[in-house]
Amino acid sequence: MGCPVNTLFIETATPLCAIALGCGGVIVVRELDEDRRHVEALTPGIEAILREQGLTVAQLDRIVVDRGPGLFTGLRVGVATAIALADAVGATLVGVTSLELLAHGLWLEGHRGVVECLIDGRRGEVFSQAFVLTETVTARTAASVRTPQDVVVEYGTSGAPTTFVGDGAERYRDLFSLMTWITIAPVTDSWLRAGVTLGTVREASEVQPLYLREADAVANFTTRKS
Repeated sequence: MGCPVNTLFIETATPLCAIALGCGGVIVVRELDEDRRHVEALTPGIEAILREQGLTVAQLDRIVVDRGPGLFTGLRVGVATAIALADAVGATLVGVTSLELLAHGLWLEGHRGVVECLIDGRRGEVFSQAFVLTETVTARTAASVRTPQDVVVEYGTSGAPTTFVGDGAERYRDLFSLMTWITIAPVTDSWLRAGVTLGTVREASEVQPLYLREADAVANFTTRKS
């Protein structure tokens, strides 16, 4: 017998291509690829995890996808796949952001307080958003793209204990660690599990990619033209 709600989460907005499947209160996570071969890895990965759990695509009730911000090409792969799957089987489609996934992942682990979520945006920039974790997760700022130096300027004089999390925090760890009141939390699979827990309770939504800036190819062309 199938479970009451079968939820598939798709992550391709970051260098990590991963999926998570929620069924009957159990969440199974699979990291498929870290070398940006998302197109090749995603569909076989979905087929494999469903087969392992004794499910078919037709038995999926909800499809959840990370809609960014993140890497342009990978982000589009995940969103297009999620939309196609949901349309094909009549599943509810839900979009979540990479930044709120990080915040909810820490919340699931029991973290509380102010959290700055940072996704590596390449080009010497990060996608960032601050959240407050209490009994719930509340966004304190809007998602934005900025430099690591901008982040240091914001937090450098506050002295308030704050947790940084995400591959952007890891990439610029040496810089952020100069602020002794900042704790850099390790990224575990909790943020992938959060894709299932968030997607299971949220209403259906029209999924539009959250880019925050133009694609790398466009930016490079503009730079060369200038």
